[in-house]
Amino acid sequence: MQETSTKPYFMRAIYEWCTDNGYTPYMAVKVGGAAQVPMEFVRNGEIVLNISFGATSGLKMDNEAVAFKARFGGVSREIYVPVANVLAVYASENGQGMAFEVDLSESTATTELASSQSEEKPKPGLGLAAVSSGPTDTTSQNPEKDQKKSEKPSLKIIK
Repeated sequence: MQETSTKPYFMRAIYEWCTDNGYTPYMAVKVGGAAQVPMEFVRNGEIVLNISFGATSGLKMDNEAVAFKARFGGVSREIYVPVANVLAVYASENGQGMAFEVDLSESTATTELASSQSEEKPKPGLGLAAVSSGPTDTTSQNPEKDQKKSEKPSLKIIK
């Protein structure tokens, strides 16, 4: 029998911690594969979703996927995100949470997504700069960000 991944358990734990402390839980998602999200809100192959009780209906987080209904631009949409596509779960108010490595196998959806992205350089979105698992440039054009670099990071990458 194959061992179950710890990732969905950590995702649920961070979600519960956020709600217990009055924070708004957000989920960063790498779009591709079986993920069903509103594509008009996807930026650089990623989307950040508010998964709080007030923003979702019928939220279900199990070991395979996160599924719920949410309103985008006033229109109710069905959202389905496989656990493998989740980049991070964190509190929007302070950025504390947990980041995960995403290793989507090469598929036609991932290839189509890469070809549909614009040529401009990706911009970090809603605190996701700390989520990157690759090497990063240590020089910054933002002095406010440089002051925060001395702080201990709050997101951890889990394999």
